[in-house]
Amino acid sequence: MQSLKSDVHIVGICGSLRKYSYNRGLLQEFKKQLPSNIKYTEADISELPFFTEEREQSLTETVVKLKQLIESADAIIISTPEYNMSYTAVLKNALEWLSRRTLQTPLAGKPVALIGAASIQIGVSHSHLRDVLYALNMKLINRPIIQVGNAGGKFDEKGNLIDAGVKELLGKLKDEMVKVSANQ
Repeated sequence: MQSLKSDVHIVGICGSLRKYSYNRGLLQEFKKQLPSNIKYTEADISELPFFTEEREQSLTETVVKLKQLIESADAIIISTPEYNMSYTAVLKNALEWLSRRTLQTPLAGKPVALIGAASIQIGVSHSHLRDVLYALNMKLINRPIIQVGNAGGKFDEKGNLIDAGVKELLGKLKDEMVKVSANQ
């Protein structure tokens, strides 16, 4: 394997605000599997104000910090549940902020991977999200697909992933993301 640059930075975004979210558990397991020369930071989107054009004139500190974090990333991994056959409003709001010209669209050109978990069987949320990420000119990492349905039995009570098959898939995604990130 070729040597990787040591300053690779992957940013995770969790589309769930729940403390012991299955989706945060997926991101935490992904982080555990990263080699020591890869930096990982999870973005906090919980305090973002709802996007309106009027708010672009005076950006909040939370919006500016998110923009700076995304700009520092070599790649992004998004983990989101499915609500009403789509992804979450909090994630949509973050993407709205990050797609604005006021912020110089920091998502454009970034490699991005999607993963997700839900207590029900997952259906179309990732399809909707892929359309949005395509519109934002992001570079989708398409495989492996990790959509964990009926997640209750695959995580413990603290949101830690306990399913060996999903852990293996996350390892494959980690390898792909590290390779793509190192070549940015």
